[in-house]
Amino acid sequence: MSDTLKHWQPSHSVSAKLQGRDGSEAIQWDVAEEAPVALVYNGHNHAVMLASPQDLTDFAYGFSFSEGIIDCAKDIKAIEIREKQQGIDLLITLTEAKLERFQVKAARRTLVGNSSCGLCGISSMESLFQDPAPVSEKPAELIYRDVIAAVASFQQQQPLKKLNKSVHGAAWLSAGGDVYMVREDVGRHNALDKLIGALVQHGFDPDGGSCLVSSRASYEMVSKAVRAKMPALIALSAPTAFAIRTAKAANLTLCNWSKDGLVVL
Repeated sequence: MSDTLKHWQPSHSVSAKLQGRDGSEAIQWDVAEEAPVALVYNGHNHAVMLASPQDLTDFAYGFSFSEGIIDCAKDIKAIEIREKQQGIDLLITLTEAKLERFQVKAARRTLVGNSSCGLCGISSMESLFQDPAPVSEKPAELIYRDVIAAVASFQQQQPLKKLNKSVHGAAWLSAGGDVYMVREDVGRHNALDKLIGALVQHGFDPDGGSCLVSSRASYEMVSKAVRAKMPALIALSAPTAFAIRTAKAANLTLCNWSKDGLVVL
């Protein structure tokens, strides 16, 4: 879902000077926007994230799901997107049951994030090492040729990246490796949250599918995939050791795709 905003746009054309060996010339350069987005639940400020100002309804659902505030789309009664000069407010109305859960979480933490932050405001270090619930009984099996086709298709379905070359993407792949859905954002965590939010609204069945992300596979990216019960996460940049341990504990198939091939961890 692409939300139409009047003032905040995901990309801008700016005047610049290109310098080279033969001198310099005036050019127009497309750059990505980075908007402060406040997530407000039933009138309570919870988080301020720096994000691309597009697909914000998906972001509201995905962030809420990844944070454990909601379990399904029906847990949100309404979402209002309100533009301001300083940023964008996502006014989210939770059901009464989920509002109680949110209030417990809000009492434990204050979250102020940015486009590269996935753990800001976490309540305790120990919570990072709790064993996650397995996403499946056995690791997913990925077919090399399907991944090749998916990566090629994925790169063609990122219009914002084509324009400014500075945003991340996250895609959901079918069991056969077809790219079903893509979301983009200046932050890799936000891109994945937007994808998860779109999938949550569609009531998707994660069995047999996989997630492809343009970024590295960090602990935060793995934990979001695990929360969404994704069987596999394929990253175009190498994972961290912490991410690998977390994936193995959750029986999530974690892969790195590069020109050398597909590394299955």
